[in-house]
Amino acid sequence: MTESAPLIRSATSADAAELARLRWEFKLEEEAAAPGAGEREAFVADCEAWLRARLGGGWRAWVAEAAGRVVGHVFVSVVERMPSPTGTDAPIGYVTNFFVVQEHRGRGVGARLLEAVNDHARTAPLCALIVWPSERSDPLYRRHGYGLGDGLLEQHLLHD
Repeated sequence: MTESAPLIRSATSADAAELARLRWEFKLEEEAAAPGAGEREAFVADCEAWLRARLGGGWRAWVAEAAGRVVGHVFVSVVERMPSPTGTDAPIGYVTNFFVVQEHRGRGVGARLLEAVNDHARTAPLCALIVWPSERSDPLYRRHGYGLGDGLLEQHLLHD
């Protein structure tokens, strides 16, 4: 029996609990330090509340859903720009928190999530999408039209 491709859809506040749980998994996979016992429940509860307050506002997210379970997600934070008399004031989208669970990687799920983001950006419209890709995700972004921008500088202020 062939497994069907996950459904890609916009996330809603009803997805907040599952998205918070996946955020925990994503960050633990990405970072070496493991939190202490009992921290998971507190983090997931705080993250869920944060997501419920923001989804549909300045934050948008898309999920990949397979067998009724969220198996991937990507978020976009809309960054407003100052009004301009030249009409060049469309907002910027910051792409972040892009994650696909291990067993669904390498099957095009990430590509489909990124296509949903790109489609949204074109119709919103956003003037640009920006991302700080990981070494692993960089090729995916480049295959979908992302490249070096002109003049983006950054200054790291907090050291994690």
